[in-house]
Amino acid sequence: MEWRGRRMSNNIEDRRGGGLGGGAGGGMRIPIRAGGGGGIGLIIVALVLWLGFGINPMQLLGMADDGGSYQQTTSARGPGVSGTSDETDDFVATVLADTEDVWKKRFADAGRNYPEPTLVLFNNAVRSACGTASSATGPFYCPNDQKLYLDLAFFRQLRNQLNSPGDFAQAYVIAHEVGHHVQNLLGVLPQFNRARQSMSERDANAMSVRVELQADCYAGIFAHDDENAGYLESGDIDEALNAAGEIGDDTLQKRSQGVVVPDSFTHGTSAQRAKWFRRGYDGGDMAACDTFSGAI
Repeated sequence: MEWRGRRMSNNIEDRRGGGLGGGAGGGMRIPIRAGGGGGIGLIIVALVLWLGFGINPMQLLGMADDGGSYQQTTSARGPGVSGTSDETDDFVATVLADTEDVWKKRFADAGRNYPEPTLVLFNNAVRSACGTASSATGPFYCPNDQKLYLDLAFFRQLRNQLNSPGDFAQAYVIAHEVGHHVQNLLGVLPQFNRARQSMSERDANAMSVRVELQADCYAGIFAHDDENAGYLESGDIDEALNAAGEIGDDTLQKRSQGVVVPDSFTHGTSAQRAKWFRRGYDGGDMAACDTFSGAI
């Protein structure tokens, strides 16, 4: 991905190095180059695999999440952004700026405003308007404060433990969470959170899958528009598809617990996740991201 030397978003809130990071809606919005990385520590990998890249929406009201991946890679995919902490900070801010450009234009074309989300960087644990989470939770989006939460140590885990290398695999993680923000603005997340109160766990899980697959499709739309803007490089879409295809509930459950339990799926199978990312990328049409009608 061609990201160096381009616009970086100012919608970054850096809470690294300060406990739980300044309260439910707190924290100070400061320049992205605030230093600090921070490690995940001793994370139970099986738990991360089961959760995917984030919190199960069934566990915390209003939180939507992402998925993890694991694949031994022998291709020429890039290693991702793994230089200095400042370089990774700049990459994240640039990807966030790209999502702002993509969705601001699409909302404007539909006659709507796009309130930009804030991305919160944290170490170890963080307090959001949706509750407190640790780094083991992975990246997540909280609709109650319209913020994305990310411990950058996750990118190292993505690359080294989950074997999904490449800078666009990392961009996919951010774009998926921004996809949940789009869902929140369009009313999808509020509707889901209301509906699940009267659902069985099995039905709520099935609905969660459709929510997650739509966020994957929106991540594909981001990739479509970024490619049209001339920012993608050869292999970028393969990196994203590799990640999307390897974070399916079936694949993660096989690796973490040895068995697959379809009724517990919350994100979709590997085939479904790759399919819906590809659908968004190929057509660039939000109408094609309707995961709530018909088979998925």
